[in-house]
Amino acid sequence: MTDVVDSDELLRRIQRARAFAAREEREWRARGEEAARTDPRAAGEAKTRRVAYEVVLEVLDEIVRPGKHPVQG
Repeated sequence: MTDVVDSDELLRRIQRARAFAAREEREWRARGEEAARTDPRAAGEAKTRRVAYEVVLEVLDEIVRPGKHPVQG
């Protein structure tokens, strides 16, 4: 990563990453709901992936909109 980018480009990249994470979170949520009826193991994996994308969304939201999520600790 040797390219220098300005703040607008950085914000666009973060927004694209956030949109991707949101799509993936929805996809894994749907897969988990479907798998819950027939395959508990697949449902568990889907839940793990969904939660991972939820965390990514929270982190990216906090970068773009500081203070949106309460500090826990």
